[in-house]
Amino acid sequence: MKCIVLQADGVSDEPLPGLGGKTPLEAARTPHLDAMASRGILGLARMIPPGVSPDGEAGSLAVLGYDPARHRLGCAPLEAIAHGIPLRPGDVAFRLQLVTVELGDDGSELLSDPTGGQPTAEEARWIVADLARALGDGATDVWQGSGYRHGLLWRGGEAGMRTVSPHAIVGKSVAAALPVGPGAERLRETMRVARDVLEMHPVCAARRAAGRPGPNAIWLWGQGGVPQLPPFHERFPLRGRLLAARDLPRGLGQLAGLEVREVPEGVGEEPGLVAAVLEAIDARDFVLVHWAVADEMGHLGNPVEKVTSIERFDAEIVGPLLEALGARGGAWRLAVVPGHATPCGLRGHSMDPVPFVVAVAGDEARGRAQKRGYQERDAREVGIFVGDGHTLIERLLRA
Repeated sequence: MKCIVLQADGVSDEPLPGLGGKTPLEAARTPHLDAMASRGILGLARMIPPGVSPDGEAGSLAVLGYDPARHRLGCAPLEAIAHGIPLRPGDVAFRLQLVTVELGDDGSELLSDPTGGQPTAEEARWIVADLARALGDGATDVWQGSGYRHGLLWRGGEAGMRTVSPHAIVGKSVAAALPVGPGAERLRETMRVARDVLEMHPVCAARRAAGRPGPNAIWLWGQGGVPQLPPFHERFPLRGRLLAARDLPRGLGQLAGLEVREVPEGVGEEPGLVAAVLEAIDARDFVLVHWAVADEMGHLGNPVEKVTSIERFDAEIVGPLLEALGARGGAWRLAVVPGHATPCGLRGHSMDPVPFVVAVAGDEARGRAQKRGYQERDAREVGIFVGDGHTLIERLLRA
């Protein structure tokens, strides 16, 4: 049995006034996903357990079959692994995120943009290189990530302070969400120094002069020490490959002992991604693909572009994969399982259950298809509900 799981993070959402009261999945034209739903298995799954922050780490753990309530790793250590940053006992890795802070009507500082105005790769390289020089002091190192996501390593640091995702405080007070607890003062000072750097930085000044938003602060969060995880192959004795563009899932795949390949992600990159998936399924029994374009549109609060991204996902990834798998024959299974929802109104991840769909070889030979599509309402009305989303992968691989 060949099994492909498409981790389509962020596709699930809430009904939006700008879409006529529909969710992006309901508004999008998705004939291939709908065909999967009409003849295959459709349902809802709770990927984020109660009491667990709905970070990308938790959702990715759940999709890969690990209980996020048992395995608290932190986003930053996984991203450090993806970049080859060695973590020693006592080291603590943090996400260093470029953000934009603005003054509210009452004069208080509010976090207005958790993506820092979406700096280009070249802009980010320049900014983070200068931050690394300003913040590095022998015990602190900064590493380059991509876009607005980067990292900070505190050697011999504290991991027990409370930090908050910047996506959870969009439009809210910065002061109320700053790190608290052991070691928090050092983090706050680091963030203060970074503010001074960004205030005078040529990239940020050029953006302001052009009337474009840009980063004027950093946010430190998602911390953790040396991560540990039981190997994936101990539960499932098969050969697996993980394909992802982002650092977090690639780091998680390495930690879990999967073969990891970096792949393109974004508009116009779909053919390259499909080719990589087909190559992987020829060589391996299990392939996990992390796709997060819709997640990014949710963070930007852009429902129109989110609908477009979902339609491209259906037309240029799901459709070609279904066609190729059908032509090859044999036993196969294709699943679409988001790790979390990313509502445009929230501009961050939510705890809401997400729709999943599974198609298997031979679905087309079945009798009359049911009238349903891949979207939240139909998934809810079908009545299949998986309360422990991390068990989905076991059902897929052992069914």
